[in-house]
Amino acid sequence: MAFKFAVVNQKGGVGKTTTAVNVAACLAVAGEDVLLIDVDPQANATTGIGLDKSRIETTVYDAILGGRPLEEAIVPSAIPHLDVVPSTLDLAGADIELISLISRESRLKSALSSVEERYRWIIMDCAPALGLLTINVLTAARYVLIPIQCEYYALEGISQLLKTVELVRRELNPSLEIARVVLTMFDYRTKLSQDVVREVRDHFGELVSPTVVPRNVRLSEAPSHGLPIVLYDARSKGAESYRRLAAEVIRFGQERSG
Repeated sequence: MAFKFAVVNQKGGVGKTTTAVNVAACLAVAGEDVLLIDVDPQANATTGIGLDKSRIETTVYDAILGGRPLEEAIVPSAIPHLDVVPSTLDLAGADIELISLISRESRLKSALSSVEERYRWIIMDCAPALGLLTINVLTAARYVLIPIQCEYYALEGISQLLKTVELVRRELNPSLEIARVVLTMFDYRTKLSQDVVREVRDHFGELVSPTVVPRNVRLSEAPSHGLPIVLYDARSKGAESYRRLAAEVIRFGQERSG
């Protein structure tokens, strides 16, 4: 059975897609079988892993709303062990389209059931919103990974996210739990970043990952080349951070399996 992670934060620009892509890539480089699912209409995970949106025929939209088997949307990436379910702008109206459908919150979960046995890890990148698409991801997931940027108002809106996670746990997915909170965009030179780390750790305690992802130029450049950081610059601080985070995720899975 796959370990299914939702990478969620309704705020944009917090390193959510960067985290989803690079954790998935680092797991695959470590020899783990991984499926990365892009559930964001912006499709940044799709392009960030090197797929050409103009050449994609079947997407996560077709699986959630078109009745197509999810297997038809799976495409291999350039990284061995890493497959991708891509997204396109077709997904932009999905929240509205889902409203009138039966089992509207669990359509992704149903679609996943036919392929999840093929993978050790399923990483799902969410849109920066708490609409029905994100509810679908939280219903399909077992664990939640929350990236929080080390900037002013870092915890703004987090209470609403936690309420949404709790609502999904109570009504739709009793096994859902927050696995880790990941601090991103840390700048060692600023007192603000250090204050945010302290504030987040005070708030979330042991849920906060010991791995802090730094603000890193190479990490910012990698998506424009369609490469995860471990392929774009394996020796950069960003790559080191995501390798450590992926190793932590693997240990987390081993603890849950044991």
